[in-house]
Amino acid sequence: MILSIDDLPPRLAASLSPEEKVFIDDIEGRGLLPFAVTHHFASLAGPEQNDPIRRQFIPDPREALPDPHALDDPLGEALYRKTPRLIHQYKDRALLLAGGLCAGYCRHCFRRKRQAAPQSFITGAELPPVCAYLKDHPEIKELLVSGGDPLTAANDELDRLFTGLREARPDLLLRLCTRAPVTAPERLTDGETPGELRELLLRHRPLRAAIHLNHPRELAEKTRRGLETWAAAGIPILVQTVLLRGINDNAETLAELFRECAGLGFRPYYLFQLDLAPGTAHFRVPLRQGLHLYDELKKQVPKAALPVYAVDLPGGGGKIALNDDSIAGEKTEKGRQQLLLRGPDGRLWPYPAA
Repeated sequence: MILSIDDLPPRLAASLSPEEKVFIDDIEGRGLLPFAVTHHFASLAGPEQNDPIRRQFIPDPREALPDPHALDDPLGEALYRKTPRLIHQYKDRALLLAGGLCAGYCRHCFRRKRQAAPQSFITGAELPPVCAYLKDHPEIKELLVSGGDPLTAANDELDRLFTGLREARPDLLLRLCTRAPVTAPERLTDGETPGELRELLLRHRPLRAAIHLNHPRELAEKTRRGLETWAAAGIPILVQTVLLRGINDNAETLAELFRECAGLGFRPYYLFQLDLAPGTAHFRVPLRQGLHLYDELKKQVPKAALPVYAVDLPGGGGKIALNDDSIAGEKTEKGRQQLLLRGPDGRLWPYPAA
């Protein structure tokens, strides 16, 4: 992992502006999301300031600008926390924050406040309360295993976790949420023998993997090969994408990504409107613009390859699909224009208009 700008590939290090260098040097002193990237992901980036891969991992001084819309907990996860690691917001599924670390830090991360002081992987003492809750709540049919990134843990730690979950709920569908196949594709085949991780996951089915992919260039050969072996072995691959200004906010880029994923046998699942995390406003695509872009995507992408355009309503309102009927109104608050989105409960939730 690259933790210092001195370790970046020379062409990237030379491309850093004086402002970027000063900001990166002081980023941890500001209490912001640290700088870290893998050698593989850095190798995919070009030196141009607006390169879509570079912008995802090089800290931007705009992260320090105040954002009146920002929330430390943009999804309101604290409202639904049942144990220190388990969140149960939706009746039929729950979220396990199993991993504390990531292989590298995406600058658009919605859990950036948590990742600025990451925890360790879930411990043996933290797992029993999770398993007890799952046993007591049979209405939970799927568990999202996230973090951080669970694949930053060693295989034996993952096996311990999945074994405990499977003993508690043999019927539970596990959804492994990870960015590692993109940032560290060697993780898919590491271990004492090739395919060790794949075989571990197969032992704990029913299980599917949800991969965070934002740009066609992230589908490097190592990533393609590794994920194809998973899919061929019987691990369904879902793809989740975040709509990001200056990175993938045009129909051509997203259409290429979704068509390639579908061609590889992966299912484009969600296209997410950006969550309102601090320091990410420069990545935010105006929601009306996102709706227009999605209409263009419908013309370019077969329905089977088209993900759901969705947003997590700020502050805990839940996830909704976005369409032309999503905006129930507008309001101006403290001089800021906000769109009103109707939540699953019928309540209106504000989201910035720009």
